[in-house]
Order: sequence, then C-alpha cells, then structure tokens
Amino acid sequence: MKKALLVTNSEQSARSLSELLTSEGYDEITPVFASYSAEEKASDDGFDVICINAPLPDENGISLSIHFAQTTRASVVIIVPQKNADEVSDLLTQHGVLVIAKPINKHLFHHYLQFADCFRSRMLRVERENERLKHMVDDLRLIDRAKLLLVSCLNMSESQAHRYIEKQAMDLRISKAQVAVQVIQTYEN
Repeated sequence: MKKALLVTNSEQSARSLSELLTSEGYDEITPVFASYSAEEKASDDGFDVICINAPLPDENGISLSIHFAQTTRASVVIIVPQKNADEVSDLLTQHGVLVIAKPINKHLFHHYLQFADCFRSRMLRVERENERLKHMVDDLRLIDRAKLLLVSCLNMSESQAHRYIEKQAMDLRISKAQVAVQVIQTYEN
C-alpha cells in the first residue's frame, strides 16, 4: 500500500491532486491544509511521498519541503508556479526535493513520481546496507574486545584467541559476536 501526504491550500486542489496520486497507485492519501498540520502528520514517517502544492496559506512551502527532506524517508515533491520553478529548483535540488511546475502535465507527473519512487527505493536499499555494515562493525568490535580479554586474562596469543572464539561459535552453533559477549561477561570486571 502506497501512502501519500498531500499538503495543499484548498479542498479543490486536494481533490485534483488526490485524483492524480490515486491514478499513480497511491492507496492512502492524507490531505492537510497548513504546514503545522503537515509536520504533525509526517512525524509518523509512514509516507512514501510528501507532495506540497505551494504556496501554502502559512508559508511558501520551501522550508517545509527542506524540513521533510531532512527528517523523513519519504520522497518530497513540491509543486510551484511555472514562473518560480527554476529558482525553487535551484534552491531545493541540493536537498533532494523534486520540483514540479504548474500547470501539471499528467504524463510528466507520472514520470516525476516514478523517479521519486525509484529514488526512495534506492535510498532505502542504501540505508539497509548501511545498517548491515554498521552491525558487522559492531560485531567486529565486540570480537576484538573479547580477543583482547582472552589475550590479557588467559595469556593467549591473538591467533589462539581468534581460534577459540571461532571454535566456540561452531561448537555452540551461535555467532562469534554471541561468543564474544559471553567472553566479555566472563572476564570483564
């Protein structure tokens, strides 16, 4: 299920943009009509795309789009009048915000949202890989700490400590990080 937060200035524009988003496969569209309401709704961080139809009643939408780009995982799209599109694009591209000019061409809107979905998918893949690598580094730190304890407390060489942790992991059918935690709990005090 694809979710969209639609920040706009009127019921009429909310209906029109909701139709466009629905035609693009967004099942759940949440319209809001002010930036403070949008910030409250977006704090859940469950949206795939946040679409801002600028200007808003309480701001121009630029700072709000930057805020969402920095604080959420959603793709952020801002729709601005044609006369401001280049200037706004120059300001927001560096923040990862996609700028669409009004009036909206349905065909281009489709491609913009496809691009936003692709960008979000890649970003989420990179985040997952980053988390996996972070977990690996944490495990290596634990294992190194455990090896140091085995070297200092049991007078093992580094290779003996390494072999001990590997063998314990195989014999007990647990990860080397779990063995390292057990060693740390046993010898660290």
